[in-house]
Amino acid sequence: MRNVFNYIDRKSPIHELTGAAKLVCLLLWSFAAMATYDTRFLLVLPVISLALFFASGIRLRDVSFVLGFTVVFMVLNNVLVFVFAPQHGVSLYGTKHVLFSLGGYFVVTAEQLFYHLNLVLKYLSTIPIVLLFVCTTNPSEFAASLNRIGVKYTVAYAVSLALRYIPDIQREYHEISQAQQARGIEMSKKQTLVKRLKSAAAILIPLIMSSMDRIEVISNAMELRGFGKNKKRTWYMGRPFKAADIAAMAFGAALAVTALVLNRVNGGRFWNPFLAG
Repeated sequence: MRNVFNYIDRKSPIHELTGAAKLVCLLLWSFAAMATYDTRFLLVLPVISLALFFASGIRLRDVSFVLGFTVVFMVLNNVLVFVFAPQHGVSLYGTKHVLFSLGGYFVVTAEQLFYHLNLVLKYLSTIPIVLLFVCTTNPSEFAASLNRIGVKYTVAYAVSLALRYIPDIQREYHEISQAQQARGIEMSKKQTLVKRLKSAAAILIPLIMSSMDRIEVISNAMELRGFGKNKKRTWYMGRPFKAADIAAMAFGAALAVTALVLNRVNGGRFWNPFLAG
């Protein structure tokens, strides 16, 4: 069964970090990647993020579905940006170096391609880190992390339940799909897209119904145990910070500060190599 977006238990230095430290690092890293369009900085972030990803012991096949979806979204985003604003890079960098024309309004410039390069680098900088956080952080520990940074514990626990439920949905979808195929419902690639969508509807309806039943069971169990009665709660998976957590958060803070410094040095968010020299 394909893994989509859930915790993968491995033995690695990344797994050993506390959930709170990883959450802070994720926020700082995302801020650093989004705050600047300095290509030199954005070239470094993907290298570090990929190194951390492989150091975690997470294999590419473990997250292949999410990566494939991200690549499709990234390509679609770049295509739409060019279709609706093919001169956006020219307006940003203030120069125009025409490479070739696609006819009429669609002129390919070096500035536009450079802007698209920055967009791709932003994806490559953030997606591995997001996957790293989700795949190396236990949902219960993630809830404790949210509560530790000020999120109400009822909200944090709801997020934890949602993350825990993702593998259950995957497993149940797979079981219902096999049961429906055993009854003669064809879902292979041999069928047309319309027929496959109709067959998928036959799976989604019982999946939704079973999910609603499970939600009711969980909510009743939590209500009977007095969940939400007190203003605070303790966390079984909560852990204190260690030296590695402090070092990781300091590194994330250094990246965020570097992005802000680069914005000041460049006179804005964009590094302009076309005006260099």
